[in-house]
Amino acid sequence: MPAERPELIPGRLWGTSPPTVALFALLFVIALLPVLTMPIPAMVDYPNHLARMYILVRDGTPQAHPFYRVTWALYPNLAMDLVVPLVARITSVELATRLFLLASQILTITGAIAVELAVKRRFQVSGFLALLVLYSVPFAWGFVNFQFALGIALWGIACWIVLQDRAWPLRLALHTLFVALLFGAHLFALGLYGFTLGIHELWRARTRKPALPTTMARFLTLALPALVAFGVMKATGGAIGQEGTAWNGQTKLLMAFATLNGYDLWLSTGGTVILVGLIGAAAMRGAVRPIQSGCWLAAGLAALFVVLPTRLFDTSFVDLRVTVAALLIVPGFIVVSPPSRAWGRLAAVAVLGVTLVNLASALTVAAIYRGEYAALVASFGQLKPGSRVLVGHSGNGEDAPLGDLSDYPMYNAATLAVAYADAFVPTLFTSIGKQPVTVIDGYRHLAVPYGGPTAMVILRDIAEGRPNADAPGYTRTWTEDFDYLYVVGPSAPNPMPGLLVPLAASARFALYRIERRRPGE
Repeated sequence: MPAERPELIPGRLWGTSPPTVALFALLFVIALLPVLTMPIPAMVDYPNHLARMYILVRDGTPQAHPFYRVTWALYPNLAMDLVVPLVARITSVELATRLFLLASQILTITGAIAVELAVKRRFQVSGFLALLVLYSVPFAWGFVNFQFALGIALWGIACWIVLQDRAWPLRLALHTLFVALLFGAHLFALGLYGFTLGIHELWRARTRKPALPTTMARFLTLALPALVAFGVMKATGGAIGQEGTAWNGQTKLLMAFATLNGYDLWLSTGGTVILVGLIGAAAMRGAVRPIQSGCWLAAGLAALFVVLPTRLFDTSFVDLRVTVAALLIVPGFIVVSPPSRAWGRLAAVAVLGVTLVNLASALTVAAIYRGEYAALVASFGQLKPGSRVLVGHSGNGEDAPLGDLSDYPMYNAATLAVAYADAFVPTLFTSIGKQPVTVIDGYRHLAVPYGGPTAMVILRDIAEGRPNADAPGYTRTWTEDFDYLYVVGPSAPNPMPGLLVPLAASARFALYRIERRRPGE
């Protein structure tokens, strides 16, 4: 059969002129500035990951961490854990981790463009939409392994489409390589890769109507490498996260509108409304047309968003990851042909405006946290090496989120005490099946494998002898088990002056020494 040809519609094709490409290149550079210019990027999970990198780099040396040990297994969530320690051999751990994040961003953007080039043979809209979602919730919150793996998945999808009519040994070899990379990098990205190719192959089977053995062989080619990878994982004692699955249908529509900007809920909602309105208006004017498996992919990813739980195998926001993946994949299968020059300019201005607002938001937050993180790192000098450090937040309720989204980058920042002060911090990510770092014997009862700071109202109740059903187990005797307390979130007065001695403070955190009472006091 002849190879697939791009199904382009007549009329003006938006996004192919040299000025447009130059504009995209400029925006690309601007989009990377929040990471290029900041020693520690302002992302909620990033400090936690950075702390883990220090443990991995020091493992097996005389400087190995006193509270944590490295336990390797075939976990499908190891992208940065495998790459960063290697890069850190020739540079600092901070720089190696930041370079990994930059690579993740570049892979994501170029991967979306690669899909579009594979399908349409031209650069049009995918690159701009990739920039638009570069600081969406999953990415701005520091889901770095997922972002890195999703970038690889996009390149894998592009390669499959380019080679879809080539000999099966070549397709199988390259597909096996991508499956192996994705299996080690992040399991959910592998799932999105397989789901996308599966939908695309269903479309081919429906439209081309090949013989049944041919169809079965193509699907076997897709499935076989993944089945082998899972078999090897089971045989070697690997795991996939832990228990923790929750489906919340009431918040799905709301969260879909909260995806676009990970730092500001209102900007996210406004940008989503503009984007949805623009797509709707373009569709009514006949300015957009899906090609090849575009309709199938849009419908399939939409259904996947609806049916997937919000939390799966202790992995958060899996449905929102589908939303972002759809915005990176589906535009590659859509041709935009504005009905007039004025209409095309209006659409371009709308997309450009939302993109610039998102990037300005990310740059602003990054600039704010440059000083906050510097003050936090300086405060680690107040800690005695080998201390036990508890983290609370100034909000209300169990594991309540901090104020607005711009407070989130401080949420896990105190875990850097693990790296800079050889401290034990219970909220360092040590989830079996996700991270190759575990807590040493004797401290596991104080660890939260995958969680966040505890609300100060709960810690105060415990300290004052009041029962609180929401208190996590590791906090039941926190005044005796820990030496220091970081309170993250909006600045607040000392919550327990008789117990906590102030040592350092900034706008978004305060450090206290826990003053243990002597018997009889």
